[in-house]
Amino acid sequence: MAFIDEIKIHAQAGYGGDGVVRWRQEKFIDKGGPSGGNGGHGGNVYAFATRDMHQLAFYRQKKSFKAARGEDGMGQKKHGKSGDDVVLSFPIGSIITNLSTNKKYTLKKEGEKVLLLSGGGGGFGNEHYKSSTNTTPTKASPGKEGETADFFIELELFADVGLVGLPNAGKSSLLNSLTRAQAKVGDYAFTTLDPNLGDFHGFIIADIPGLIEGASEGKGLGTKFLRHIKHTETLVHLVSFENKDMIGTYHEIRAELKKYGHDLDTKDEIILLSKTDMAKDKKEIAVKLKEFKKLKKPVYTISLFDDASLKEFGDELVKYLRKEKKKK
Repeated sequence: MAFIDEIKIHAQAGYGGDGVVRWRQEKFIDKGGPSGGNGGHGGNVYAFATRDMHQLAFYRQKKSFKAARGEDGMGQKKHGKSGDDVVLSFPIGSIITNLSTNKKYTLKKEGEKVLLLSGGGGGFGNEHYKSSTNTTPTKASPGKEGETADFFIELELFADVGLVGLPNAGKSSLLNSLTRAQAKVGDYAFTTLDPNLGDFHGFIIADIPGLIEGASEGKGLGTKFLRHIKHTETLVHLVSFENKDMIGTYHEIRAELKKYGHDLDTKDEIILLSKTDMAKDKKEIAVKLKEFKKLKKPVYTISLFDDASLKEFGDELVKYLRKEKKKK
């Protein structure tokens, strides 16, 4: 399923039901007085937060939604029923913008429900207009129109871990090894065109498409995917041994994170030197490991073809995440 992180929809709250003119019909009572009830309230439109990160794909086929109209009033002072609401499900991390008012709503917690549009009020029946000076009103009012608007929804993933690095650094392969995700892999840049997600011992890992120099200005896949790491707790920064200047490559990506802002460069970071099988020898691995440890951050090495190194890193990662979770 293609990952959709932007969508535009139209929604309309329901009309209110009409008030009615009715009269009491009782034996031996002539002109028993007004008894027309009020119309029901039109249905509202709500947004509901779900953990399904692929929920926006639903809106590719259906993009217009309308809540139900309130029922008209009835005789015997009976009011009409309110119209059924429309509840639209969006992934956690969705930012919903009302394009008519520019008001924004952000869904941050699973099960959160937000009112987007209010239904129209029901009209008044003639019983409402009865007074001491007007005992037989013949007036009733129609229901009011519900609110309507176009909405732009963009998704910013909420994940525990975000995998970052240059294209082809091994992020998708790592995600597949640690989780049951089936991210596409290949021996060429930009294999990953959409973020992939995986569950790792209860922690959500997001594989963010490869970044390049200038990504913060829109180069490569640009800012389209940088936004997906704004809400991640920890970054795992992959630097491949196939890069001649590994430390330079690392600082290149760090510079893009800082340029993009949103405190991306201040997030907890684990450095992972990947594809050790492409190193000249064990001595080169030791030299690079020592060089990166000077950054005073956790540093690990893996070979994507070595199950033992992958398992070792996975064990260390879950320990780290559990430790950080306890702090919070």
